[in-house]
Amino acid sequence: MIFLFLLLPSLIGAGLAAAVRPYRALVGWINALLSLLSLGAALRIAGRAASGGEAPTFGPGELLRADSLSALLMVCIAAVASLTLFLSPGLQRETGYRPRQLRRYQLFINLFIFSMLLAVAANNVAMMWIAIEATTIFSALLIPLTRTKTSVEASWKYILIGSVGIALAFAGTVLGYFDFVTLSGRAENALNWPVLLQNAPALHPEVMKLAFVFLLVGYGTKAGIAPMHAWKPDAYGEAPAPLAALMSSALFAVAMYAILRWKVVADAAIGDHYTDKLLLALGLLSLAIAAFSLVLVRNYKRMLAYSSIEHTGLICLGLGLGPLGVFAALLHLVNHTAAKSLMFFLVGDIERKYGSPLIKQVRGLLRVMPWTGGLFAAGLLALMGLPPFGLFISEWALFRAGFAEHHHWLMGMALLMVLVAFVSFINHLNGMLYGAAPEGVQASTEKLAPLAALLVCLVVLATLGLMLPAPLETLLNQTVRIVSR
Repeated sequence: MIFLFLLLPSLIGAGLAAAVRPYRALVGWINALLSLLSLGAALRIAGRAASGGEAPTFGPGELLRADSLSALLMVCIAAVASLTLFLSPGLQRETGYRPRQLRRYQLFINLFIFSMLLAVAANNVAMMWIAIEATTIFSALLIPLTRTKTSVEASWKYILIGSVGIALAFAGTVLGYFDFVTLSGRAENALNWPVLLQNAPALHPEVMKLAFVFLLVGYGTKAGIAPMHAWKPDAYGEAPAPLAALMSSALFAVAMYAILRWKVVADAAIGDHYTDKLLLALGLLSLAIAAFSLVLVRNYKRMLAYSSIEHTGLICLGLGLGPLGVFAALLHLVNHTAAKSLMFFLVGDIERKYGSPLIKQVRGLLRVMPWTGGLFAAGLLALMGLPPFGLFISEWALFRAGFAEHHHWLMGMALLMVLVAFVSFINHLNGMLYGAAPEGVQASTEKLAPLAALLVCLVVLATLGLMLPAPLETLLNQTVRIVSR
């Protein structure tokens, strides 16, 4: 029953958006309130997991199942989704979108949320693959919400690269499944994670090596791991701010979830730290590409996209550094979810005010939009990994794990890349916050209600920088035991 409260609100919201014509602001408010049901269900599942309860299941053959790893991701996705729906366009009368655009937005954003929640709730590898493929379709239809040449190009680029990635993930899934069937015969619920993991030690290591490469490249494309990251700056730069917030935080978490699930299976079949070596290599490559791209970036929305690639690299490094690294990576994932959703909502407001996504066109932000500018500065400082924010703690834990595993040269190079990114961020932030505002841009009264909602993200980041709540620590430790068997 708990899965119905998790998944049905998004489907009901999509149905309302399709049925009510013309669009009315009431539809958006109803959908936002419905999202609280999903968030409550996710928190209930997480609380049950943290207390050591048995993982809930649902459907024939246990199609849906929520262990600690699933529960952690459910809370991240549902929290960002609820924030997104409460801050979406069309809830107030003043908006730059037409009713038809708003109806399309509400329809596909709810389907996008549903597919992400289904992906982390699926106990079946095929269902998870289908749900992740659906995220590509629903989000791609929203990128050109305002139809321009650049937004349509960004959407097609995202579809093409994402489809190639998901096809490779499908190839890896098929390889792993047929190897299982060849060795074990046709077992009941053979595509379910517990069954696959139980039989993983009997799988052919060479087959699983090839399968994991396909899976890592395939789902890594969705996560934006370099060198499969090319779609990310364009898609984030052209997508509406709420969609960019969801893609940069929740969708990224879903893709990393799929990689983690298959990593556990591959480790049981292969051993020899094979998956760790791949993740370390791609993590360092992502860090290097992101760091030097940040030096040259001229668009602040693309700047945040490259920041996502940087943090993707850090999380990949953590996942390849044993249990301590996995703990740090998962904590970093939670922090990144809060930070990146905050930042993309803010840059949406900044772009509307200044009329340009270019860094050089945004000057005097603290005078023109003092509250927005202050939150933007705090959020970017958090993304740089400065105290007292949670990303500082997770990065510290990650590098400590790396040095504890004796990866001194690797951690040294990673620290250098983080330093390059840090200097670039400081340079861009100083230029945006200070100086004279461009001609025609005047200070005006800011809406404090949306900013108060975004302040919650900053409070979460500050809290995680000062303490680790006991339920979250328990959930993370349980998840580490799942991943590092």
